[in-house]
Amino acid sequence: MKRRTFLGVAAGAAVSTIAKPSLAQPAKVLKFVPEADIAIVDPVWTTATVTRNHGYLVFDTLYGQNADYGFEPQMVAGHSIENDGKLWRLTLREGLRFHDGEPVRAQDVVPSVRRFAARDAFGRALMDATDELSAESDRVVTFRLKRPFPLLPAALGKTGTSMPCIMPERFAVTDPNKQVTEMVGSGPFRFKADERIPGALAVYEKFAGYVPRQGGSATFTAGPKTVFFDRVEWRIMPDPSTAANALSAGEVDWWQNPTPDLLSVLKAKAGVKLEGLDPAGGIGCLRFNSLHPPFDNPAIRRALLGAIDQTEFMTSVAGEERSLWKDHVGVFSPDTPLATTAGTDVLVGKRDFAAVKRALAEAGYKGERVVMLDPTDYPSTHALALVAADALQKSGVNIDLVSSDWGTVVQRRASKQPSDKGGWNIFFTYLNGTNNFDPASQLGIRGNGDQAWFGWPKSQRLEDLRLDWFGAKDLAEQKAICAEIQKQFFVDVPYIPLGAYYEKTAYRGLTSPRIGFAQFYDVKPV
Repeated sequence: MKRRTFLGVAAGAAVSTIAKPSLAQPAKVLKFVPEADIAIVDPVWTTATVTRNHGYLVFDTLYGQNADYGFEPQMVAGHSIENDGKLWRLTLREGLRFHDGEPVRAQDVVPSVRRFAARDAFGRALMDATDELSAESDRVVTFRLKRPFPLLPAALGKTGTSMPCIMPERFAVTDPNKQVTEMVGSGPFRFKADERIPGALAVYEKFAGYVPRQGGSATFTAGPKTVFFDRVEWRIMPDPSTAANALSAGEVDWWQNPTPDLLSVLKAKAGVKLEGLDPAGGIGCLRFNSLHPPFDNPAIRRALLGAIDQTEFMTSVAGEERSLWKDHVGVFSPDTPLATTAGTDVLVGKRDFAAVKRALAEAGYKGERVVMLDPTDYPSTHALALVAADALQKSGVNIDLVSSDWGTVVQRRASKQPSDKGGWNIFFTYLNGTNNFDPASQLGIRGNGDQAWFGWPKSQRLEDLRLDWFGAKDLAEQKAICAEIQKQFFVDVPYIPLGAYYEKTAYRGLTSPRIGFAQFYDVKPV
């Protein structure tokens, strides 16, 4: 036998001998119960938080957000700033690869950023300030700006929806108004489309080619993303009792959002841990469709403020435990620098439904049918719908409460058709806390019509104030502008804030997850 051949056979035998025990070991599987099923898998196209959470398994972002809400390089090794802040060069880390084995290039980043910006308010603000976005080389992305935009890392690393994820060029060039359905990212996990069972199961497999960044703080979405599980299985369980029993019995490891009525039960279970996941919380939202009657009339939207008591909404969601909710909530996250309670008194206190009924009539409401979307598989949002339906009916509104699962709501709210042709008049959701820190990301206050978030309101005054905020010289000026934004918000009423809710998460046999939202790196079995 030739020496080269012998060595090859010997080496192969050695590898085979070493590999066998590894292959015999059972895969480490994390079984997780998400907030809802994934109706849409494209985290750029939709603002559904469940799709954002899915997105952070499959994709990565150029920058990450740390626990102090600052931004650090993630996919980028670093950046340089020249020409008085009007030229940014972003250099990608070496060795980044997509799940299909292809390298991540600047040529993938450019169309990914453009597609994201077409769907996102903050991204659009960045592109409005951009004169030219180009791939200078395979690893260098260049932004030539019309004016300085110091929030560039924040726009490209935002953790609220939509997700500023990087896709291969062939997917990133997809029309922003159409969904990407094939999931090829560069994140820590592959999406196993072949194992997907709608309404029951979604599976993610560890991507062996993922290389965590070196250094930085491993918090929120920043720093090294180290994976300790071979598979993550999302088990869809719309019934809270089923999820609670599964967690208690050890059939699942983590339940994202246990309902408040079951917290005491779970707390008493040996081995189950409860903790807050998102310190920013989520603001409950009653969103109007401003395209069609009756809510194309701002006076009718304004009249309904008198029917809303934030305290009643939040107690229906979370009970009397005040650590789980806040009232007197406006458009910015409570206890953050730009938050203000200006104008929120109208949303707290005893309701006078007769007065609301008169105000509606004076505003021009003629008893039109109002289609209200109610996601029954999403308990915290379902509770909002039930309280609102009761309050609006008491105010003389002709409510048609349409019950379905959350996935159906997500699909239907994208329709601009009238309610009698498959559209809608009101839907409910929670606006993610980090999206509500400032006017850059707060998607609900946009007044740019067809380009606005679902509901498509128009308000030139809100748009002008938002632009003023970008030009503010200091925090004091930013605060003053945000107070004016909130005052104008209560004139235009593109939606009604229903209070802030701070969910708990429940898990067993795991180390504590990262803060912010359900993420699957750094979590270890114990």
